[in-house]
Amino acid sequence: MTILELAKRTGASIGSLQEIMKNVGEKVDSEFDPISVDVAELVAMEVGVNARRLHSDEGAVLQPRAPVVTVMGHVDHGKTSLLDALRQTSVAAKEAGGITQHLGAFVVDMPSGASITFLDTPGHAAFSAMRARGAAVTDIVVLVVAADDGVMPQTLEAISHAKAANVPIVVAINKCDKPSADPQRVRIQLGSEGLPLEDLGGDVQVVEVSATSKIGLDKLEEALLLQAEMMDLKARIDGPAQAYVVEARVDRGKGPLATAIVKSGTLLCGQHIVVGAAWGRIRTIRDMVGRATESGQPAMPVEIEGLKGVPMAGDDVTVVGSEERARMLSAGRKKKLEKDRLHKASEMTTDIPDASEEVPKRVELPIIIKADVQGTVQAVTDAVRSMNNAQVFVNVIHVGVGPISESDIDLAEACGACIVGFNIRNPPTAITHAANQANIKICLHRVIYHLLEEIGKYIIDKAPGTFETKVAGEAEVLSIFELKGRSKSKGPDIKIAGCRVVDGRFIKSSTMRLLRSGEIVFEGSCASLKREQQDVEAVSKGNECGLVIQDCDDFQVGDIIQCLEQVNKKPKFVSTVGGAVRIEC
Repeated sequence: MTILELAKRTGASIGSLQEIMKNVGEKVDSEFDPISVDVAELVAMEVGVNARRLHSDEGAVLQPRAPVVTVMGHVDHGKTSLLDALRQTSVAAKEAGGITQHLGAFVVDMPSGASITFLDTPGHAAFSAMRARGAAVTDIVVLVVAADDGVMPQTLEAISHAKAANVPIVVAINKCDKPSADPQRVRIQLGSEGLPLEDLGGDVQVVEVSATSKIGLDKLEEALLLQAEMMDLKARIDGPAQAYVVEARVDRGKGPLATAIVKSGTLLCGQHIVVGAAWGRIRTIRDMVGRATESGQPAMPVEIEGLKGVPMAGDDVTVVGSEERARMLSAGRKKKLEKDRLHKASEMTTDIPDASEEVPKRVELPIIIKADVQGTVQAVTDAVRSMNNAQVFVNVIHVGVGPISESDIDLAEACGACIVGFNIRNPPTAITHAANQANIKICLHRVIYHLLEEIGKYIIDKAPGTFETKVAGEAEVLSIFELKGRSKSKGPDIKIAGCRVVDGRFIKSSTMRLLRSGEIVFEGSCASLKREQQDVEAVSKGNECGLVIQDCDDFQVGDIIQCLEQVNKKPKFVSTVGGAVRIEC
């Protein structure tokens, strides 16, 4: 576009745009000069306008490409086992706790000669954002439902993700070899959830499979290739690549690595790229087996090495012409991200409540999160934030990819934070020793269930709780005794209620409540509690006692006296079948 068009779109004056372009080192002669998409994005960000790149394939030669298939479904329904059966490998056995906690990408060469790119998504409730990313980059979604378990919460979520991304679904009913399998029930459940299955006159294909017995895999392949053929998938191969990051992590020897799926064009070694706010020059491109390759073609998952920082999972990979351009774009995006973050933080700060109103006490709990890859960092952060409640504000002060470092310990010590490590190696002895000395709690786990459970317990421990009045015991007044004619030094006459404890126990330090016909007559502290003329601290059920309530002499036979106790009620940690967690106050 020209500067004139950009000025119209952004609402800024031509002079101010030309000034910005001079500052970023672009030569400007006339407002009718065309400018590149990189410069247009930079200028738009400087003006404060959100810019999004739209890629067009006009005039390009389109060639057929392999379909990208995402496997989705509820936790433990056999998604990874199904992929293992297709690839003849065993990833499921290697995952901690036997559940998938990462987003994996594989290319599977089918017996028919066709190749399909598969994305494996986690089924646990905490990984919702990861599944949404899987749906955003895919062509077809394989919805795995266990024949013995039926439709579950994450199955429904997977359907809604696929519908939101406008992606066709192929249903694979897994575990059909089990004696308790009931594929027909699954079909009815899916139909009632609004999925138009082929058996019911719709267009969604259903295949019955078994990953362990390897039954029906050929039919699943046939269904996927048929669906791909109907979609007529094509992409341009020449020209700069457009790719989408599905996962990012830090490797000890190689530095930041990004797993991306190429959407169109060809990604080459040596190109300068900008990924979100990170930039770099591609040092190596590897395929998913770990072999170095010269280029990345459409629908091919690749690992990119050479970035200067860890990008966010879900970022687009943009190829730029020079290192200078890459640096400028990256700096502009970082500035905008920081501006957005500060704006969001200022929105989150709530109004100061009125002093006259009674505000429940809320404790702040600072947390530092470290995980193995960017996607799990996001998943753990979202899950931990979902545990915010009326009594505890969970404040995630820092997140990062990689092992726990000394700087994390220093930050935790300064803020009094707890460090949460997910799927990372144990910290060195020196760091563990420093954490112990500074009294910093470190939670390390490899399975998301156990991690969320421990954090939930920690939050409950820190919660102040709410004090409630509870009836600790009840007694019935059987007779009344009066102490009359006492000397002045001992005080005035008093009435003693002779009672029998009918429920619970009576404690001298508690408050007493006098009830007559269900109505409260008096409430006050216990002045004296005796049993068989001996002063006692407590009287249990079935025993008789003499009781004096401070400033109360209005007893009648048949009255009920209640012993009231203050109880601190702590919040409760609740976990659903799908693994979603929350804390109820």
